[in-house]
Amino acid sequence: MVRSALGFGGVVLALPFLLIIDDRPQVYLPILAAHLLVFSSLTVVKNHRLVKKGIAEPSVAWPFLGKALLIMIIPKCIGVFGLITLPTQIMNTIIFTIVGLYSISYVLNYHIESKHKFADILFLIVGGYISGTSLIGAPLVVAVFSKYVARSQLRDTLFALWFVLVLIKMGSFVIADINLQLIHHLWLLPCAGLGHVLGSRVHQHLLNTDSVKFYRMLGLALLITSTLGLIKAWA
Repeated sequence: MVRSALGFGGVVLALPFLLIIDDRPQVYLPILAAHLLVFSSLTVVKNHRLVKKGIAEPSVAWPFLGKALLIMIIPKCIGVFGLITLPTQIMNTIIFTIVGLYSISYVLNYHIESKHKFADILFLIVGGYISGTSLIGAPLVVAVFSKYVARSQLRDTLFALWFVLVLIKMGSFVIADINLQLIHHLWLLPCAGLGHVLGSRVHQHLLNTDSVKFYRMLGLALLITSTLGLIKAWA
Protein backbone atom coordinates (compact mmCIF):
# COMPACT_ATOMS: atom_id res chain seq x y z
CA MET A 1 0.00 0.00 0.00
CA VAL A 2 1.98 2.96 -1.26
CA ARG A 3 -0.25 5.51 0.44
CA SER A 4 -1.07 3.74 3.69
CA ALA A 5 -2.72 6.69 5.52
CA LEU A 6 -1.55 5.25 8.83
CA GLY A 7 -0.56 8.62 10.20
CA PHE A 8 2.69 8.86 8.26
CA GLY A 9 3.68 8.65 4.63
CA GLY A 10 3.24 5.17 3.18
CA VAL A 11 6.72 5.52 1.68
CA VAL A 12 8.18 5.06 5.17
CA LEU A 13 6.54 1.65 5.23
CA ALA A 14 7.26 0.63 1.64
CA LEU A 15 10.74 1.94 0.82
CA PRO A 16 12.86 -0.08 3.32
CA PHE A 17 11.40 -3.39 2.11
CA LEU A 18 11.89 -2.39 -1.53
CA LEU A 19 15.53 -1.47 -0.94
CA ILE A 20 16.17 -4.90 0.56
CA ILE A 21 15.18 -6.34 -2.84
CA ASP A 22 17.02 -3.78 -4.97
CA ASP A 23 19.28 -1.23 -3.29
CA ARG A 24 18.81 1.53 -5.89
CA PRO A 25 16.44 4.18 -4.46
CA GLN A 26 16.28 5.96 -7.83
CA VAL A 27 14.43 2.93 -9.22
CA TYR A 28 11.56 3.12 -6.72
CA LEU A 29 11.27 6.79 -5.79
CA PRO A 30 9.86 7.91 -9.18
CA ILE A 31 7.10 5.29 -8.85
CA LEU A 32 6.31 6.19 -5.25
CA ALA A 33 6.41 9.90 -6.11
CA ALA A 34 3.97 9.47 -8.99
CA HIS A 35 1.51 7.62 -6.78
CA LEU A 36 1.72 10.33 -4.15
CA LEU A 37 1.05 12.95 -6.83
CA VAL A 38 -2.05 11.12 -8.05
CA PHE A 39 -3.70 10.47 -4.70
CA SER A 40 -2.76 13.74 -3.04
CA SER A 41 -4.16 15.71 -5.99
CA LEU A 42 -7.37 13.64 -6.03
CA THR A 43 -7.93 14.29 -2.33
CA VAL A 44 -7.36 18.04 -2.57
CA VAL A 45 -9.44 18.44 -5.76
CA LYS A 46 -12.32 16.43 -4.29
CA ASN A 47 -12.42 18.61 -1.20
CA HIS A 48 -12.19 21.81 -3.26
CA ARG A 49 -15.26 20.77 -5.23
CA LEU A 50 -17.20 20.01 -2.03
CA VAL A 51 -16.24 23.42 -0.63
CA LYS A 52 -17.42 25.19 -3.80
CA LYS A 53 -20.77 23.40 -3.55
CA GLY A 54 -21.09 24.42 0.09
CA ILE A 55 -21.11 20.81 1.25
CA ALA A 56 -17.87 20.94 3.24
CA GLU A 57 -15.64 23.41 5.04
CA PRO A 58 -12.15 24.16 3.65
CA SER A 59 -9.91 21.28 4.71
CA VAL A 60 -6.53 22.70 3.68
CA ALA A 61 -4.85 25.29 5.90
CA TRP A 62 -3.36 27.26 3.01
CA PRO A 63 -1.82 30.16 5.02
CA PHE A 64 0.25 27.85 7.26
CA LEU A 65 1.06 25.60 4.31
CA GLY A 66 2.57 28.57 2.47
CA LYS A 67 4.72 29.55 5.47
CA ALA A 68 5.96 25.98 5.90
CA LEU A 69 6.90 25.69 2.23
CA LEU A 70 9.03 28.83 2.44
CA ILE A 71 11.09 27.13 5.17
CA MET A 72 11.23 23.71 3.52
CA ILE A 73 11.86 24.56 -0.13
CA ILE A 74 15.66 25.10 0.00
CA PRO A 75 16.41 22.02 2.18
CA LYS A 76 14.11 20.06 -0.13
CA CYS A 77 16.13 21.04 -3.21
CA ILE A 78 19.41 20.23 -1.42
CA GLY A 79 18.04 16.79 -0.54
CA VAL A 80 16.99 16.11 -4.13
CA PHE A 81 20.47 17.12 -5.33
CA GLY A 82 21.96 14.67 -2.83
CA LEU A 83 19.68 11.87 -4.05
CA ILE A 84 20.86 12.42 -7.62
CA THR A 85 24.58 12.84 -6.89
CA LEU A 86 25.46 10.82 -3.76
CA PRO A 87 26.64 7.18 -4.07
CA THR A 88 23.96 4.53 -3.58
CA GLN A 89 25.68 3.16 -0.46
CA ILE A 90 25.56 6.56 1.25
CA MET A 91 21.94 7.16 0.24
CA ASN A 92 20.83 3.76 1.53
CA THR A 93 22.68 4.36 4.80
CA ILE A 94 20.82 7.66 5.24
CA ILE A 95 17.44 6.07 4.43
CA PHE A 96 17.82 3.00 6.64
CA THR A 97 19.20 5.08 9.53
CA ILE A 98 16.23 7.45 9.39
CA VAL A 99 13.73 4.59 9.18
CA GLY A 100 15.51 2.88 12.08
CA LEU A 101 15.12 5.97 14.26
CA TYR A 102 11.45 6.22 13.35
CA SER A 103 10.92 2.54 14.15
CA ILE A 104 12.49 2.90 17.61
CA SER A 105 10.05 5.72 18.38
CA TYR A 106 7.16 3.43 17.39
CA VAL A 107 8.45 0.56 19.53
CA LEU A 108 8.93 2.83 22.57
CA ASN A 109 5.61 4.58 21.92
CA TYR A 110 7.47 7.89 21.76
CA HIS A 111 5.64 10.59 19.86
CA ILE A 112 7.86 13.05 18.05
CA GLU A 113 6.81 16.48 19.28
CA SER A 114 7.89 20.01 18.52
CA LYS A 115 7.56 22.16 21.66
CA HIS A 116 9.33 25.36 20.66
CA LYS A 117 9.37 27.63 17.61
CA PHE A 118 13.07 26.87 17.06
CA ALA A 119 12.23 23.17 17.02
CA ASP A 120 9.40 23.88 14.56
CA ILE A 121 11.82 25.46 12.11
CA LEU A 122 14.46 22.76 12.67
CA PHE A 123 11.94 19.96 12.11
CA LEU A 124 10.67 21.56 8.90
CA ILE A 125 14.23 22.06 7.60
CA VAL A 126 15.30 18.49 8.40
CA GLY A 127 11.96 17.10 7.21
CA GLY A 128 12.31 19.01 3.95
CA TYR A 129 15.81 17.65 3.41
CA ILE A 130 14.79 14.08 4.19
CA SER A 131 11.80 14.45 1.88
CA GLY A 132 14.19 15.52 -0.84
CA THR A 133 16.44 12.53 -0.40
CA SER A 134 13.86 9.82 0.15
CA LEU A 135 10.26 11.03 0.69
CA ILE A 136 10.29 9.83 4.31
CA GLY A 137 10.29 13.13 6.18
CA ALA A 138 6.64 12.85 7.18
CA PRO A 139 6.98 12.17 10.96
CA LEU A 140 9.01 15.35 11.53
CA VAL A 141 6.71 17.44 9.35
CA VAL A 142 3.57 16.05 10.98
CA ALA A 143 4.96 16.93 14.42
CA VAL A 144 4.96 20.61 13.40
CA PHE A 145 1.78 20.69 11.32
CA SER A 146 -0.24 19.01 14.07
CA LYS A 147 0.53 22.00 16.35
CA TYR A 148 -0.81 24.66 14.03
CA VAL A 149 -3.39 22.91 11.86
CA ALA A 150 -6.77 21.75 13.13
CA ARG A 151 -7.14 18.00 13.25
CA SER A 152 -10.00 18.16 10.75
CA GLN A 153 -7.69 19.90 8.27
CA LEU A 154 -4.45 18.09 9.01
CA ARG A 155 -4.71 15.15 6.61
CA ASP A 156 -5.72 17.17 3.54
CA THR A 157 -3.20 19.92 4.34
CA LEU A 158 -0.45 17.29 4.41
CA PHE A 159 -1.71 15.88 1.12
CA ALA A 160 -1.39 19.37 -0.41
CA LEU A 161 2.12 19.66 1.01
CA TRP A 162 3.16 16.26 -0.37
CA PHE A 163 1.84 17.26 -3.79
CA VAL A 164 4.06 20.35 -3.95
CA LEU A 165 7.15 18.60 -2.57
CA VAL A 166 6.77 15.57 -4.80
CA LEU A 167 6.18 17.77 -7.84
CA ILE A 168 9.57 19.36 -7.20
CA LYS A 169 11.19 15.94 -6.95
CA MET A 170 9.58 14.65 -10.15
CA GLY A 171 10.69 17.79 -12.00
CA SER A 172 14.22 17.20 -10.78
CA PHE A 173 14.09 13.60 -12.00
CA VAL A 174 13.08 14.80 -15.45
CA ILE A 175 15.86 17.41 -15.54
CA ALA A 176 18.44 14.82 -14.40
CA ASP A 177 17.16 12.34 -17.03
CA ILE A 178 16.32 9.67 -14.45
CA ASN A 179 14.12 6.84 -15.68
CA LEU A 180 10.62 7.51 -14.31
CA GLN A 181 9.59 3.85 -14.72
CA LEU A 182 6.41 4.97 -16.50
CA ILE A 183 5.54 1.53 -17.86
CA HIS A 184 5.28 0.15 -14.32
CA HIS A 185 2.72 2.77 -13.31
CA LEU A 186 0.11 1.06 -15.48
CA TRP A 187 -0.14 -2.03 -13.30
CA LEU A 188 1.02 -0.59 -9.97
CA LEU A 189 -1.44 2.32 -9.87
CA PRO A 190 -4.52 0.10 -9.27
CA CYS A 191 -2.64 -1.60 -6.42
CA ALA A 192 -1.79 1.78 -4.94
CA GLY A 193 -5.44 2.80 -5.33
CA LEU A 194 -6.56 -0.23 -3.33
CA GLY A 195 -3.97 0.59 -0.68
CA HIS A 196 -5.15 4.17 -0.54
CA VAL A 197 -8.77 3.12 0.10
CA LEU A 198 -7.92 0.42 2.64
CA GLY A 199 -5.34 2.64 4.33
CA SER A 200 -7.84 5.45 4.74
CA ARG A 201 -10.21 3.05 6.53
CA VAL A 202 -7.40 1.80 8.76
CA HIS A 203 -6.52 5.41 9.54
CA GLN A 204 -10.09 6.13 10.69
CA HIS A 205 -10.11 2.95 12.76
CA LEU A 206 -6.82 3.82 14.47
CA LEU A 207 -8.14 7.27 15.39
CA ASN A 208 -10.87 5.62 17.46
CA THR A 209 -8.91 2.75 19.03
CA ASP A 210 -5.78 2.11 21.09
CA SER A 211 -3.15 1.71 18.38
CA VAL A 212 -0.06 1.33 20.60
CA LYS A 213 0.34 -2.42 20.00
CA PHE A 214 -0.14 -1.99 16.28
CA TYR A 215 2.57 0.66 16.01
CA ARG A 216 4.94 -1.36 18.19
CA MET A 217 4.63 -4.38 15.92
CA LEU A 218 5.06 -2.17 12.87
CA GLY A 219 8.05 -0.44 14.46
CA LEU A 220 9.68 -3.78 15.27
CA ALA A 221 9.27 -4.94 11.66
CA LEU A 222 10.76 -1.69 10.36
CA LEU A 223 13.64 -1.86 12.86
CA ILE A 224 14.57 -5.38 11.73
CA THR A 225 14.31 -4.35 8.08
CA SER A 226 16.41 -1.21 8.49
CA THR A 227 19.06 -3.16 10.41
CA LEU A 228 19.25 -5.77 7.64
CA GLY A 229 19.42 -2.95 5.11
CA LEU A 230 22.37 -1.31 6.85
CA ILE A 231 24.19 -4.65 7.05
CA LYS A 232 23.54 -5.25 3.34
CA ALA A 233 24.69 -1.74 2.40
CA TRP A 234 28.08 -2.18 4.08
CA ALA A 235 28.62 -5.93 3.66
